[in-house]
Amino acid sequence: MTATRRLRRWLSAPLVWLAALVIAFEELAWDELSSLMGWLGRLPVLRELEQWIASRSPKISLLLYLVPMLALLPVKLLAVFAITQGYAIFGLLVILLAKLGGTAILARLFTLTQPQLMQLPLFALWYARFLRFKAYINERLAESPTWQAAHRGIQQVRAMLRRPSRWRRRGKWLSRRWPVLRK
Repeated sequence: MTATRRLRRWLSAPLVWLAALVIAFEELAWDELSSLMGWLGRLPVLRELEQWIASRSPKISLLLYLVPMLALLPVKLLAVFAITQGYAIFGLLVILLAKLGGTAILARLFTLTQPQLMQLPLFALWYARFLRFKAYINERLAESPTWQAAHRGIQQVRAMLRRPSRWRRRGKWLSRRWPVLRK
């Protein structure tokens, strides 16, 4: 490996990790937030709105998909301003809530408009490139010892949560001792 390539790889590593964190968040939250928004979409007013969105042309669907991203930009900029003014926790909380809300809305909009969006050649091209980039990031993450350790930890927590009898026993044990704790 040449020195230039090694240097470029070393300099790009933090950017790859940042992209990995964003993609991991999106990957973990996308389905859950989309299903939550789908559940909210059962409300009569939102059901009609979703039907209207799903029936739009590809170009209108793209505009509808871009609106939430552009609408949240000023909110995030104000949050950064709040951070610079000494309100770090408030600013970070606003950014986090904007990210969660934006991801939820975008996930649902993408679910509703994906067939129309894929009719746009440029969108389909960039979506395919994004999927390749995401696969590259996932491969790099899978090779990382840190990611492997985190993945093992997540699997252990999931296995522990699948055993409800263990939690029930602990709940019964705690409930028997609760009167003692209240005194």
